[in-house]
Amino acid sequence: MAAHRRRHRHHTHNRFRFLIPAISVISGAILILYGFISLLAPSPDHHHRLVRRTSLNDNAVVDDSSAVPSVFKVPVSGGMVSDRSLWSSRMSKFYFGCSNASNKFPKVETVTYPNRYLLIATSGGLNQQRTGITDAVVAARILNATLVVPKLDQKSFWKDSSTFSEIFDVDWFISHLSRDVKIIKELPRKGGKNLVPYNMRVPRKCNERCYQIRVLPVILKKRAVQLSKFDYRLSNRLDTDLQKLRCRVNYHALKFTDPINKMGQMLVNRMRKMGKHYVALHLRFEPDMLAFSGCYYGGGEKERRELGKIRKRWKTLHSNNPDKERRQGRCPLTPEEVGLMLRALGYNKDVHLYVASGEVYGGDDTLAPLRALFPNIHSKDTIATNQELESFAGFSSRMAALDFIVCDESDVFVTNNNGNMAKILAGRRRYFGHKPTIRPNSKKLYRLFLNRENMTWEEFSSRVRTHQRGFMGEPKEVRPGRGEFHENPAACICEDTEAKSKLETLPRKFGKTNVDSDEVVVDQDTENEPESSDQDEDDDLIGPQFQHPVNDTSVDDDPLISESPELEELLSD
Repeated sequence: MAAHRRRHRHHTHNRFRFLIPAISVISGAILILYGFISLLAPSPDHHHRLVRRTSLNDNAVVDDSSAVPSVFKVPVSGGMVSDRSLWSSRMSKFYFGCSNASNKFPKVETVTYPNRYLLIATSGGLNQQRTGITDAVVAARILNATLVVPKLDQKSFWKDSSTFSEIFDVDWFISHLSRDVKIIKELPRKGGKNLVPYNMRVPRKCNERCYQIRVLPVILKKRAVQLSKFDYRLSNRLDTDLQKLRCRVNYHALKFTDPINKMGQMLVNRMRKMGKHYVALHLRFEPDMLAFSGCYYGGGEKERRELGKIRKRWKTLHSNNPDKERRQGRCPLTPEEVGLMLRALGYNKDVHLYVASGEVYGGDDTLAPLRALFPNIHSKDTIATNQELESFAGFSSRMAALDFIVCDESDVFVTNNNGNMAKILAGRRRYFGHKPTIRPNSKKLYRLFLNRENMTWEEFSSRVRTHQRGFMGEPKEVRPGRGEFHENPAACICEDTEAKSKLETLPRKFGKTNVDSDEVVVDQDTENEPESSDQDEDDDLIGPQFQHPVNDTSVDDDPLISESPELEELLSD
């Protein structure tokens, strides 16, 4: 019996002796298989590559990081969009700029008082200074004062020593506005001595009553007042005649000097010779802008380190979540994404693009995906010689003026941010015929870029066109109460109701249609638009009885308009 038990234990021991190695072999095989599957699986940051499919050092347009073939293929041609709808709006011919003063607007001789002189010191880059100059004329009118030709900012980030007369035609400026405001080139001498102006600053978005309370008593006492850092110091809610005066200044009185206009038109003519149409793109993909956005663009640890270092310059900026910023539409599109948007809207590969931009982060590597989508990319540096640009090259405002002219004259203008140049040009293009002006609906487009590998090109392009409705510069596209007045000068745009009514009475070839279908095409997602404010920033300082909610076309407490000099320098293009 004992021998039987010993044989049983020996037999059991032999079975376990072979079972343990077998388990080890099977476990090892499972681990090897798991490792092999892990190699084939997408990496954890796969979604980042879907959003920004090419890193800033990646030349390819197509993401090959996944082993699964993508159904997303960009065609050579633009698609089914008609050529007419790409380069113009059917309803734009019924709207036109109108800024003449009404009969109720008193003549300048009857409202200008002696011994009242207003001076301003502008702030920021060329286009921010342009808004200051425009508003200074209106401020002088409100104060019944004589305006001294404004001083340009020569000390800020842009470091441009140009004077007013070196950028703008000063004689035209004075003569064209002679019926509205008296303008002189310098302060007069009194008793053989120069008048010394009293320096002060007004609050942001100061309205008519605000100027009368804050500035008028000082100008009566001191005779000459200089308003420093004069940018966005005038409310968007003004009397209609004052709004129209703004338009007369911005769109008619402010002309660039002959050398700038001549060079700018030469660049425009060279772009026109390259093709029937051209698209101008204000890219704004400079390192400072990207660092300020706090977004991630697929450049890995190198990008995070470089942009993070730049971001530390702004002490008021807090750390943020890049994915959240992108979801909320606060990140500029990459050059590739801009190109995909344009191709989806119907612009073919052979369209010529003029890129207005400073230093692009990542250089040619960053532009390579855009160039793959649109090979015909140009800039002032590629279509003009160094000798031709020599007299402009050392002056940032003069170089910016050249870009301004080429963008203004373009058949289509595309902006990748909502800075001063974008706003000024958007308003100007509305005033002069509603030329197409495309602003990406970043919040909606983000979701498309994230998931585009899972859809066909036809589905992708259809959705892009749907999301861009209301962001293409069509008449009446911007709702009342949204956008800066310089961006949406609604008081200065009139409608040809007679011609439009004739169109409405024409028989419909394909049945009943709505004539306004091309007119108001506002996208239901309005979160990319600034919310309207019911009060001026200074209203609670001067009392509700002085509020003037007239022709409200904008938010007056824009969070991007900051008193921080570092932020202003960045956003002051």
